[in-house]
Amino acid sequence: MRTGYRPRTFVLEIVMVAAAVAFLFPVYALVTLAFKDPGQIANAPLSPPNPPSVDSFGTAWQSATLGAALFNSTLITVSSVLALIVLGSLAAYFLARRAGRLSYGLYILFLVGIILPFQLGMIPLYQLVNDLGLIGTYQGMILFYTGIQLPFTVFLYTGFIRSLPADYTNAALIDGASHLQAFVHVIFPLLRPITGTVLILNAVHVWNDFFTPLLYLGGSGRETVPVKVFAFVNEYTSDYGLVAAGLVLAALPILVVFLVLQRYVIRGFSSGLKG
Repeated sequence: MRTGYRPRTFVLEIVMVAAAVAFLFPVYALVTLAFKDPGQIANAPLSPPNPPSVDSFGTAWQSATLGAALFNSTLITVSSVLALIVLGSLAAYFLARRAGRLSYGLYILFLVGIILPFQLGMIPLYQLVNDLGLIGTYQGMILFYTGIQLPFTVFLYTGFIRSLPADYTNAALIDGASHLQAFVHVIFPLLRPITGTVLILNAVHVWNDFFTPLLYLGGSGRETVPVKVFAFVNEYTSDYGLVAAGLVLAALPILVVFLVLQRYVIRGFSSGLKG
């Protein structure tokens, strides 16, 4: 046993390996099922595909009209995230740079929005969207996600802006810039780490959400990918190969976004917490 390597270290390594296996096993099962034909799934569902088959991907793409569903998910996700970045960063700038009862009260109100469960407002929110005539529309979904995710977004941005020295803002104001100009040209470029965190966390939430699109878009022809994939499961039969293939196709775009922005996630989130 090498110097400094204790039994406790060995136990921790075993625990970490077991945790890694527990997290990776569902991914292995999903990919394995996606590359198997129905016969292989029936005989040995968890064994490696032999030979691999891509028929499920083509069937899933055509029968569930995943092309249109991917467009719907992309439009809703991108629009919602852009609205959250703009509104959340502007609101956080006000809360972080204005000391007073109003800013403190608004900040507490946003924190309450994080704590309260969505289920408490599910029926009133649906009634509101219905009264606005936005059921079954992209606008209704974008408005819904922006409102639901805004408190968490403001919380992240506010913590990060508070960690920035106020001298940046003061210098711009002394030079004659307005608060909006100071924010756009000085503060917002410094928010790149936390903006990456806001982008990926909100994008993953909106992209993977199933219940809200099912409730607000069901039967409209604008369903998102999770709702379309759910069509492969019914009361009597479930084509797990098609489900797995659909889930793999649905996960690829958001996985690419996460891999591109992963270096910002932890750095931005930890900086926000420090603030």
